[in-house]
Amino acid sequence: MEGFLRPIGPAGARDYVAVVPTVGCVNEVARRIAASVPAARPMLHHHGCCQLPTDVKIVTDVLAGICRNPNVAAVVLVSLGCESVTAEDIVAAVKPDKPVELVRVQAVGGITVAVEKGVEAAARMADCRSGRRGEVPVSQLIIGVKCGASDTTSGLASNTATGNAVDRLVRAGATVLFGETTEVIGAEHILVRRACNDKVASELLGYVTAMEARVNAMGVDMRGGQPTEGNIRGGLTTIEEKSLGAIVKSGSMPISGVVRYGERPGAPGLYFMDSPGREMEFLTGLASAGCQVMLFSTGIGAPQGFSLAPVIKICGNANTCRNLGEYIDLDVSRIVAGTESVDEAGTRVLNAVLRVFSGELVKSEILGYDSSGVNSNIYTIGPTI
Repeated sequence: MEGFLRPIGPAGARDYVAVVPTVGCVNEVARRIAASVPAARPMLHHHGCCQLPTDVKIVTDVLAGICRNPNVAAVVLVSLGCESVTAEDIVAAVKPDKPVELVRVQAVGGITVAVEKGVEAAARMADCRSGRRGEVPVSQLIIGVKCGASDTTSGLASNTATGNAVDRLVRAGATVLFGETTEVIGAEHILVRRACNDKVASELLGYVTAMEARVNAMGVDMRGGQPTEGNIRGGLTTIEEKSLGAIVKSGSMPISGVVRYGERPGAPGLYFMDSPGREMEFLTGLASAGCQVMLFSTGIGAPQGFSLAPVIKICGNANTCRNLGEYIDLDVSRIVAGTESVDEAGTRVLNAVLRVFSGELVKSEILGYDSSGVNSNIYTIGPTI
């Protein structure tokens, strides 16, 4: 592979200036700044204020993780000035690794001036990027794995091909993260057999139990939310059935550890991240954990991209690939037809990862579906207050 070399840490698959609001109140300011600088990408969200202290910490940590993502060369941080998240904490967490400039709307005199200053900072940072590409070993890869808009072909084809590629990546020394805690329920007893030790098994089961308890505390049934109505129309009848297909995307290698939402693992291997199934929150968590490229297995066809990391769409449903091909990157439906083996499809997934890391655009990038920053949000615990 070839990637953008960084002074500290793994290489990037992309070379962006990230424009990151500390609070949702200044999303529009961040969006306008990023729209004015071709090398800039926004990471919008709806958090940062009027939240419980635990959630303020989660938001702070995730935003810092986003800024530290290897695909980010420099950061423009946009603050309102009165939010709960402390912008200086994020600056301090990021500044040892890369340039950061803080624009505070209330301090500079309003939206118009803040946008002007932000554009100046982003343009200056874009010009100062080294743009230096070099050979990158697979051991520097941090790959996120997600499935969405699943149907019966997901567990049979796209998840199995993805899992095959994951096994190869892990064996080659890469770091791979998967998650979606709701989509482990009913299959957790199978997944924990792969935990590398009792501690990892206990932590994984603890997150699943906690998720079930949160649902039960609401006094409602999960059905209709998981599996979704689309999943059910696609042939998945229960959460257990969906989970059995969903865990296949993690392959078969031992699970090295369990991480919190948005947390970056400290060593190569396969990791489970406590996370929701909804795309916007989970992709944000993967980006915060340092993922340069994301694999997204789908059946019915979800269009999600992400502003700071390319998302490779893999589909095992021939009808979806035919009808929604404008945003499907890899068609693995021949597994279902019996004309391609899982190994052959997994090889194609692996090769796509290497090509995309080295600069090949995915469909969502070509469509510009990832450029506005609206396909992101942060997974929190409590209510706004």
